[in-house]
Amino acid sequence: MATGHPNLHSFPNSDELATQLRSYVLRCQNSAFSRHGTFRLAVSGGSLPTVLAKALLATSNGSPEDTPQFSKWHIFFADERAVPLNHEDSNYRLLNDELVSKIPTELGTPIIHAIDEKHIGDDDPQELADLYQEDLMREFAAKDSVKLPAFDLILLGCGPDGHTCSLFPGHALLREKDAWVAAETNSPKPPPKRITLTLPVVTHAISIAFVATGGGKKEILKQIFDLEEGSSLPSALVNQGAGDKVSWFTDHPAVDGVSFPRRGSL
Repeated sequence: MATGHPNLHSFPNSDELATQLRSYVLRCQNSAFSRHGTFRLAVSGGSLPTVLAKALLATSNGSPEDTPQFSKWHIFFADERAVPLNHEDSNYRLLNDELVSKIPTELGTPIIHAIDEKHIGDDDPQELADLYQEDLMREFAAKDSVKLPAFDLILLGCGPDGHTCSLFPGHALLREKDAWVAAETNSPKPPPKRITLTLPVVTHAISIAFVATGGGKKEILKQIFDLEEGSSLPSALVNQGAGDKVSWFTDHPAVDGVSFPRRGSL
């Protein structure tokens, strides 16, 4: 059962948001290193990789605590589209273009867990989902020995309809309780075929962060944080399921008119 409420942070501009996001991610990294020597995280697409690159590629103050040690990172995808890795809709390509390809050599290279391209042409992306779940099992433990994988951090976006990962409002996948990775064959947002982490996997993570910016997000964030009508939206379900493990990183325009208490610096 979730404890506490999500943490809503609001910043005046993208520079301050990136600075605070960097501190948060590196705290998650360092805590993960103290637990098991690696940092296992999942990331979404959209605008998130651009913000993440701005945060993580900023100049370090030189201390180990403020340095991304990418060679110890395992990066998974919170969701992925059933397209080739070099396709413009691929979250893998987006993350690689925005962040991974720009990492300085001295910081190391993360291990990226991409989908298996051999199955992207299948009519049903279920095989893609099954194979990606097997990848998680190799990293976290066999599915019969742990109920759910425990990511050190999951980084998410929030769509204008309140969706996150490839979990859309009102869809049956929101009720999935057993699978770690699920297939979506008819996404309301193109491309239609995708795979996604399921809601129980997302809420089981040690830490979860949303990044949502711009005035175009203020209506959906007001629903998620202030209104009963927004309580069934996927992003709101993450808040409810994970409580104070969730931190939202927003700019002021995105939370204009939101009553839920918010703070600046972490």
